[in-house]
Amino acid sequence: MEKILVVDDEKSMRDFLSIMLKKEGYSVTTAEDGEVAGRLIRKEIFDLVMTDVKMPKVNGLGVLKTVKETSPDTLVLMITAFASTETAIEAIKEGAYDYLTKPFQIEEVKLIIHNALEKKRLRAENQLLKRKVKGGATIEDIIGRSGAMQSVMQVVKKVADTQSNILILGESGTGKELIAQAIHSNSQRKDKPFVTVNCSALPEPLLESELFGHMKGSFTGAHVNKPGLFETAHEGTIFLDEIGDTPSGIQAKLLRVLEEKEFRRIGGTQNIRVDVRIIAATNKDLEKAVADGTFREDLYYRLDVIPIHLPPLRDRVEDIPLLVRHFLTIMNQGMNKKVRTVAPEAMKALQAHPWRGNVRELENVIERVMALTTGDSIEINDVTDCLQKPAALKESMPASLPPEGVDLDKVIGDLEKALLLKALERTNWVKRDAAKLLQLNMRSFRYRLEKHGLRKHREPGAPPDEDDMDSDDGPDTP
Repeated sequence: MEKILVVDDEKSMRDFLSIMLKKEGYSVTTAEDGEVAGRLIRKEIFDLVMTDVKMPKVNGLGVLKTVKETSPDTLVLMITAFASTETAIEAIKEGAYDYLTKPFQIEEVKLIIHNALEKKRLRAENQLLKRKVKGGATIEDIIGRSGAMQSVMQVVKKVADTQSNILILGESGTGKELIAQAIHSNSQRKDKPFVTVNCSALPEPLLESELFGHMKGSFTGAHVNKPGLFETAHEGTIFLDEIGDTPSGIQAKLLRVLEEKEFRRIGGTQNIRVDVRIIAATNKDLEKAVADGTFREDLYYRLDVIPIHLPPLRDRVEDIPLLVRHFLTIMNQGMNKKVRTVAPEAMKALQAHPWRGNVRELENVIERVMALTTGDSIEINDVTDCLQKPAALKESMPASLPPEGVDLDKVIGDLEKALLLKALERTNWVKRDAAKLLQLNMRSFRYRLEKHGLRKHREPGAPPDEDDMDSDDGPDTP
């Protein structure tokens, strides 16, 4: 139900508009002057403000200014006598939606208000559509034929159209948000907002403001009234990612929303009721967190109505070829490439990898391989090079600093030599290309090759490498 504030110093006009608007199904609040209206606007968010231009104390332009400073999304409709039409037109320039000239027809008022609020709704729906196009997913978008993923999808199909809260559990990178989107897309709420909140990304005060909104002046930086994400998600779904990292103060407020279906904005005095389905996700052991006292037991049981456990990628290796083909299709378009196949040996190497970062790590590796390959097929060398690069760096460094210490120059030297060899092997010993990979000029690159004694074997009498004959393109210092 849209909320309208009527501001007029004539009681008869306030009463007339209030009765007429309530019959149209709107929630109506009235104010006898701009000063009272200002206090109400600072306390509550209205969809539309109808204000007379000429009033004692604070006039209609003052009300408009307060709305624009406090609640920019609120529409303002000016009411004016014929003599002050120029003032109303000036108000349009300052951001008012439209103006009514006294005396006006009832049907005219109804039409203007309907059009104004319809415009506001269309703007909100357009933002929702952009969100869906950007990140919406359906059950059909979930890739996986393994038994583990089929079990997950059966649960998703069963619970999607219920109103129950859902807790998605799984390691980082397993696709928890994708599952949450699929649940929403198959529910009766699919045409309403799907709002994502990363509970670990913000400190407690900012997270509270994001979730529940705030009133102007409630804290430093609160320059306008701001609805929270729970209000944005009304009649839709809110996805609380990384719920296990939620501060204890926020946990208590979330519990109230779950139990009472209402909350207050920071600095607000009114309870706001919402109809929101909650899907939460975490990679943490919440039962252990409850036992440790870092997560509320009552909140845990409210969230864990229907748990969904996502398997790690290493437990669904038969899905890796499907995922790889999916990423190839997407990245061929994004990179303007034509990589069509993956050699059997390369696919075996991908399936044998432990994938501690799960599907997210697989996507990153395929992107890296695609960026570096020049052919139409991914070969074993392409995959091995990208998979072993982190391991090679790790093996070049000690796992920890031993009591007796380390030879730092030797450790750094071994690491430098390993990277030089990697760059040379990747570029088939084309030194200029290898130097570019390491972001070195040729003089500095040659210096390091000489230091480590790295030379490609040449047959007797063969001409020197073309790179060795190039002019230097950088300073003498290594």
